[in-house]
Amino acid sequence: MTKKQLALLAACLMATLAWGQNFVVKVDGGLIQGVPSAAGDVTVFRGIPYAAPPVGNLRWKRPQPVVKWNGVRMADTFSNICWQPGNAVGTFYGNEFYWKEQTVQSEDCLYLNIWTPADAVGYQDKKLPVAFWVHGGAYFNGYGHEITMDGDAWAKRGVILVTINYRLGIFGFLAHPELSAETTDGTSGNYGTYDQVAALKWVHENITQFGGDPDNITVLGQSAGAASIKNLVSSPMSKGLIRNAVLQSGGGIGSFGSSDNGQKQAEKTGKKFMKKHGYKKLKEMRAAPAQELLKIFKEEGMGLFRPHIDCILLTESFDDAAINQHLADANYMIGCTLDDIRPMGKQIDEFCFLRDSLDHRPAYQYLFARKLPGTHDGAFHSAELWYMFHTLDRSWRPMTQADYILADEVMDCWTNFVKYGNPNKPGNESWKPFTLANPFVMTFNVK
Repeated sequence: MTKKQLALLAACLMATLAWGQNFVVKVDGGLIQGVPSAAGDVTVFRGIPYAAPPVGNLRWKRPQPVVKWNGVRMADTFSNICWQPGNAVGTFYGNEFYWKEQTVQSEDCLYLNIWTPADAVGYQDKKLPVAFWVHGGAYFNGYGHEITMDGDAWAKRGVILVTINYRLGIFGFLAHPELSAETTDGTSGNYGTYDQVAALKWVHENITQFGGDPDNITVLGQSAGAASIKNLVSSPMSKGLIRNAVLQSGGGIGSFGSSDNGQKQAEKTGKKFMKKHGYKKLKEMRAAPAQELLKIFKEEGMGLFRPHIDCILLTESFDDAAINQHLADANYMIGCTLDDIRPMGKQIDEFCFLRDSLDHRPAYQYLFARKLPGTHDGAFHSAELWYMFHTLDRSWRPMTQADYILADEVMDCWTNFVKYGNPNKPGNESWKPFTLANPFVMTFNVK
């Protein structure tokens, strides 16, 4: 055998060994195969279906079980994202986060992504902590693989990161009397929240295949993602699935992203909207092209459709659930940015004070105060995402070494919280809980 042939054989052998790290695992629906991430010692599974595609007659129905597949499904590509208005280049958020956006929009969008240490895949006894991330976007934008979001740094710290897509806007939250008439409980809407619950249950049932601990799941979200976390910790349908919760820039006790409307009001809004645009029968609504529905949704006002109290999935507001002690029995971390979309400090303080006054496990409060370099926009709404996912190198901004040090600090605290329900390292209590006696706020900024 020539030297060239030996070199080729050695290269093939090394590739086979490297590929062998990415075990095929069995999940609901069939077998899937992950791929190496850019980090090398992390395996990523992209585009795993957690429910049936909500298309055709399944439009505006609660998520249905995964459609089974034959053979091994390659989980190497991020999925389609839900139809949404998006953020155009030239707008602030378009320039900040979506300038590289190349995504296909579809109603077939109920997929999730998992990053896990390569040596954990297939080992059910690893029992690694799990972070379940819900993206923001005002309930009508966003997806689980935005440019800021990546799980390599999480997995390197021994935490499995899961990100999800869910139905948005008119596709995720339209309520209507005819849709309610289809269900046994007489309610409609909240499909995007039902998607989130379905994804959380999928993770609880399947995460051991990736080395995860189904009894140590932390739900995290920012903006409308934080409002979604409020819904998850309030809902009886996610009871027993949540160990810890992180609320980022979603307020506390107060109105930000709240789900206060009732079923009848949500149905009235949906009926009026559809009738105005010529859709009088459910059959016509289901036959309408998705692009057409998105167009009229954008024209009419994108804040129309969002979660509401239906007395099934959501039985009360987050505020009432907190006061009535009906929230998930979890550890909580909550905060916002210095120059956030609106003042949230008082609402967040009130949540922390309430937790302490009810003699619950205390909440940990933070303030992200780093004014990002490159412009004078300050520590704006969503600014912390670059740091908590350690994706500074994807930003156009002239990040400094101090920013990378800050990202390490943020990531250590976030992953510690997922691991222990406490953002401190064991034996170090520098980040004190926020209590009536000691209202401590951890401030994150460059040194």
